[in-house]
Amino acid sequence: MSAGLDLEENKRYFSKELLQWYQRERRDLPWRRSRDPYHIWVSEIMLQQTRVETVIPYFNRFVDRFPSLRELAEAPEEEVLKHWEGLGYYSRVRNLQTAVREVVEHYGGRVPSNKKDVSSLKGVGPYTAGAILSIAYNQSEPAVDGNVMRVLSRYFCLEDDIARSSTRISIEGLAQELIPGGEAADFNQALMEHGAMVCTPKSPSCLDCPVREGCLGRLHGRERELPVKTKAKKPRPVFRFAALVEGTGSNAGKVLVRQRPDSGLLARMWELPHVEVPDAMEWESLSLGKEYLETALAEDGVRILATEHAVGDAQHIFTHLVWNIRVLAARAHEEQYVEERTSYKWVGPEDFESYVWPNVFRKLLTEYFIHNKIAG
Repeated sequence: MSAGLDLEENKRYFSKELLQWYQRERRDLPWRRSRDPYHIWVSEIMLQQTRVETVIPYFNRFVDRFPSLRELAEAPEEEVLKHWEGLGYYSRVRNLQTAVREVVEHYGGRVPSNKKDVSSLKGVGPYTAGAILSIAYNQSEPAVDGNVMRVLSRYFCLEDDIARSSTRISIEGLAQELIPGGEAADFNQALMEHGAMVCTPKSPSCLDCPVREGCLGRLHGRERELPVKTKAKKPRPVFRFAALVEGTGSNAGKVLVRQRPDSGLLARMWELPHVEVPDAMEWESLSLGKEYLETALAEDGVRILATEHAVGDAQHIFTHLVWNIRVLAARAHEEQYVEERTSYKWVGPEDFESYVWPNVFRKLLTEYFIHNKIAG
């Protein structure tokens, strides 16, 4: 490959060499073992903001339990969430189940094979639509995610900010031009694989790159500067006190938990009861934490006596928020009436797995039950 080749020749070189590399080196991933659009769809939703190594066991368990669109459509949401537990970003799986129900109801249980229909499904954006259409149906549609934008920005030395929607649209056009006829499925996966394995964010392996001879970013010494991306706003820290309310009598060994509202962040999942405080300074005051917790739970119809004894700190990171949680020991008044009058429940180690927990509360309660078992 000569650096003097023109742009069109360089595009052809890139497509040919990358495709040949992928056909030799691609990883054996479970969702690549078939062209089932349902499996491809599930894998792409799981892979959003999650590493491949993490997704593999989740994918296998999920499709084993819900092997078809219809079975996922008919499953209780709580069971679907339970099989997603630990992956985070739970709106992804809620949207997936809603969209799957749309497919069953309006498309006879077959994932649409045209762009308009598949793009209309809840939670299916341009990337996911492109992945389904290209990988499952081998249509020449681009599937442009962060990996692909990074690879193409470096290879063609593109200086547009990839955080801008206009840049994504232009790169989608470029990616579509690069797809060899009849090879959309393998080529789009080759682009993703190259970004994940070779042209990585911080330390690209240029010596191992199958298209290094034509990479304009490398030839200009800019492979580590590209792509250009405006830094995202840092997630906002918030400060919360949580109550670890231990049961007594018939509830001995159990902890009081509550279910979150039907909509919004972490909807319908279970947690330790907690309350937000205005700032980090108030978070440092355990006496204020005690007061806040007792007042907030009383408004829910639950009377507790919190202590000023912190039993642990934890953190839960969202895209836009960071929850800093300080846990205070507490006990309840009138334990026997709590479940009758509120959305609160007493949960012990024997029924812990029957509920769906955000990671932070799963970790806190797992540690608590293990410690109690050892102590007992």
